[in-house]
Amino acid sequence: MNEKKKEPLFHIVKRSALPWYQALLIRIAAIILALILCAVITTITTGINPIQVYESIFAGAFGSVRKTWVTLQNISILLLISLALTPAFKMKFWNIGGEGQVLVGGLAAAACMICLDDKMPGGLVILCMVLASIAAGAVWGLIPAFFKAKWNTNETLSTLMMNYIATQLVAFFTIVWEVPKGSGKIGIINQDTNLGWLPQAFGSKYLLSIIVAALVTLFMYVYLNFSKQGYEISVVGESENTAKYVGIKVEKVIIRTMLLSGAVCGLVGLLLVGGINHTVTTTIAGGQGFTGVLVSWMSKFNPLTMVFSSFLIIFMDRGASEISTNFGLNHSYADILTGIILFFIIGCEFFITYRLQFRKKAEKEEQ
Repeated sequence: MNEKKKEPLFHIVKRSALPWYQALLIRIAAIILALILCAVITTITTGINPIQVYESIFAGAFGSVRKTWVTLQNISILLLISLALTPAFKMKFWNIGGEGQVLVGGLAAAACMICLDDKMPGGLVILCMVLASIAAGAVWGLIPAFFKAKWNTNETLSTLMMNYIATQLVAFFTIVWEVPKGSGKIGIINQDTNLGWLPQAFGSKYLLSIIVAALVTLFMYVYLNFSKQGYEISVVGESENTAKYVGIKVEKVIIRTMLLSGAVCGLVGLLLVGGINHTVTTTIAGGQGFTGVLVSWMSKFNPLTMVFSSFLIIFMDRGASEISTNFGLNHSYADILTGIILFFIIGCEFFITYRLQFRKKAEKEEQ
């Protein structure tokens, strides 16, 4: 006699699209739960009042006017890198080379500042820096895109390897241009003349990158959602065969999209070298080329949502140093708190997309 196969306790069922306010409430609930868990862990492991820890994190990010400006500037840089990576990701081209594209953009800007010193007016030097940085980043994105389009190479590996090449290029030219000789670093470029230093926006040295980030965010939102090129990116990302069937040249879309992605990363390199640090090092991108991958995925490739994701990550990172200063906790402890919060935020996307259907409820629905 055949026994009826026992059904599992629950099934995972894909939801229909939730209203935006319900999805927002789920994300807010996830953040609140993450903060509660962080508070419990803080109390158990350190004995410190978690409210004081949160106050220190806030003070580290917004405790003074200067800290506030630096936080906003850092948010703008991370946001720009995330925006640069998004068109490629939406096309399912896994561009892990943001770090290298930023580095070569910064290297091109530094080369203009050093090599064109005393050879042309400051305005022309800045124009050359803009063109060179954007072109360098675009070319660095074009190389893996070309091989992907022509021979279907693995873009994850190729873009990742391009990061290491860019790092070694910067290391090489750091030795070539080092000041003083034997120091192993370039130092502040054109500190006496300020040649090639990007102009301040409205008298603030922090505002330029913030304005650029706002403009690029608006452009990328319109480009991805309302332009023909953005539509082609979406179609290629859904199915290359469908794209070819409707007459879209997939190879052309891949190359064009990576040119744009690399160009925006090159622009970030320009801002870092010409507007913020006035020097170039192998660590000038600070790993944000990889953090931008997380921001883009967390935001589901929505440029407007990336503003809040970038804010959260920079806010926690800026608060880390304040925690170590006030309570003697190292930077890793703040990273643990950040990891818990990000885990809850990423995990809540599961409950936005899927729901659990329990066996008893399913049987009642069938009856």
